[in-house]
Amino acid sequence: MLELLAQYSDSSQFFNLFNYITFRTGGAMFTGMIIAFAIGAPFISWLRKKQGKGQPIREDGPAGHLLTKKGTPTMGGLIILISLGISSLLWADLQNPYVWSVLVVTVGFGAIGFVDDFAKVTKQHHGGLSAKLRLAFEFSIAAVAAIAMLVAEWIATTPGQSHDIMGFWNALWLGEPLTAVALPFIQGWGIQLLAFYALFAMIVIVGFGNAVNLTDGLDGLAIVPVMIAAGTFGVICYLVGRVDYSAYLGIPHVAGVGELATILGALLGASLGFLWYNAPPARVFMGDTGSLALGGLLGAVAVATKHEIVLAIVGGLFVLETLSVMLQVAVFKRTGKRLFLMAPIHHHFEKLGWQEPTIVIRFWIIAFIFALAGLATLKLR
Repeated sequence: MLELLAQYSDSSQFFNLFNYITFRTGGAMFTGMIIAFAIGAPFISWLRKKQGKGQPIREDGPAGHLLTKKGTPTMGGLIILISLGISSLLWADLQNPYVWSVLVVTVGFGAIGFVDDFAKVTKQHHGGLSAKLRLAFEFSIAAVAAIAMLVAEWIATTPGQSHDIMGFWNALWLGEPLTAVALPFIQGWGIQLLAFYALFAMIVIVGFGNAVNLTDGLDGLAIVPVMIAAGTFGVICYLVGRVDYSAYLGIPHVAGVGELATILGALLGASLGFLWYNAPPARVFMGDTGSLALGGLLGAVAVATKHEIVLAIVGGLFVLETLSVMLQVAVFKRTGKRLFLMAPIHHHFEKLGWQEPTIVIRFWIIAFIFALAGLATLKLR
């Protein structure tokens, strides 16, 4: 919205600042942080009154959780989403289709998580929505966003042509960059998926949403790696959106996607404000409301920038957490034995006797290393 002030740049050099994505990203970050700080404490007090017993704690989890985490309110992700939403609407270019696609995923996944959290709190049971129902809603939202972003890219790359449904459908089967997956360390485009790219994009968005959700099991464990990934993809968005930088680095160029840096800036600021209340010992949990939404947001940004594979590197911690659950289930079904003492893997280290702050900080370090590796792929080609 504030981007509209750039039209007055002729009358004042100050208004010219709003033309720059970097300036608006900084503004979004600061605004998101201030809002999160301002609404955090009263919102947590309101959640505590409404939820009473707070989020139910798994009885089969680490013994200390029942003592230290019982009664802690959940749905704190609303603090992030409110701060992120207001900041994004203020600072992002609202005529940009990628902005709305990412926000649709964020709000949609947040709504799914909210319903799930609400069911857990009211029933005081760890199970919320059924897995099938959750996935059905998630894939539906991801499908809308994926198609919208593909259409936006198709229109931007085919100026002067008639844009109808048949034209778009034909473009999906022509083997153009529109439906190709870029590979790390390789210049230009990599694997061509044709129309199946839409399904691949949906899997990325849904998969990463649930990966962040699985990681959110200790105080502060998920939010800092989300911030690290958001900062990393903020840089990627800016580079991919610039013709000159993308050509120099040999990475795909997607016109207009640089605007997503403002959304990621808002996410960074909102997350920093939330971390103030989520740091050990947490006064509030983000719940599925936050973790699903933030994971879906990062997945959608990766699809928009054509850096889906790089997301698996940058978000390597989330991938490892997800793999630990998948391996645990697969091994147990096959052998009747557990591969880990408990999954996701952060609980395995708790069972080994590691203190919660030790696990959290070491996982933060791992997330930072993965982010550096992801950034390295931009130049090592």
